[in-house]
Amino acid sequence: MFDLITGTTERPLREKMFGPKVLSFTVHVVVVILVIVIPLLRVTNTMPKIPVMLAFVASVPPPPPPPPPPPAPTARPVEAKAATVHAATAAQNPLAAPIEAPAEIAPEVNRVATTGAQGGVEGGVEGGVAGGIVGGIPGGVVPPPPPPPPPAPAPRAPVHVGGQITVPALVKRVEPTYPELASSAQLTGIVILEATVGTDGCVESVKVLRSRHPFLDRASVDALKQWQYSPLLLNGIKTPFVVTVTFNFSVQHS
Repeated sequence: MFDLITGTTERPLREKMFGPKVLSFTVHVVVVILVIVIPLLRVTNTMPKIPVMLAFVASVPPPPPPPPPPPAPTARPVEAKAATVHAATAAQNPLAAPIEAPAEIAPEVNRVATTGAQGGVEGGVEGGVAGGIVGGIPGGVVPPPPPPPPPAPAPRAPVHVGGQITVPALVKRVEPTYPELASSAQLTGIVILEATVGTDGCVESVKVLRSRHPFLDRASVDALKQWQYSPLLLNGIKTPFVVTVTFNFSVQHS
């Protein structure tokens, strides 16, 4: 563009540019060495040291002590005791089974009584039964054991009297006492009770079916517990029963 303005083709500056090129190249090389190469050399020289591994080797522990010796066998005293017991049992009952195994198997011997039934045992009695008790029983065969007693009859539940079951005769009757407080308060009315009578005819328990007042209820219960009936017999067996009793409280004007 400068050439076009001036109208000339001479380029004096471009012909004399060799020295600056060398200087520029040298400056670039120095900058590269300062910026890249020197830091790399410093990093390489400051590498971390590898730690040294330490290993400790312990000595082998001593072997455990040997186990104690086993106790001395005690089979001989036991065998001697078993032989003593077997000898005593054989002396009392020669037909008892041996406790320990025999050394050899002896031939079987059939023991038959000289008199009596076939298959009897030596020492039995005449006319004995085969398989009876050793020594026999004088007078004959062992009698059978007595039969067990019959079971006791189960207790019957109380029955309600009425209809075909009539109320037993009343042996003892006690009238309720009119409480003074109830009389002063002019308390009147009907109290209905249910009494359970035992097999002996005595009243065992009382339940209030219809209440009028606690004073009148208490007086009625206390009186009814003192009543006594004749025992109720059903098929000849004494049976408890339930009866209903009514008390009427009223004030009598004089």
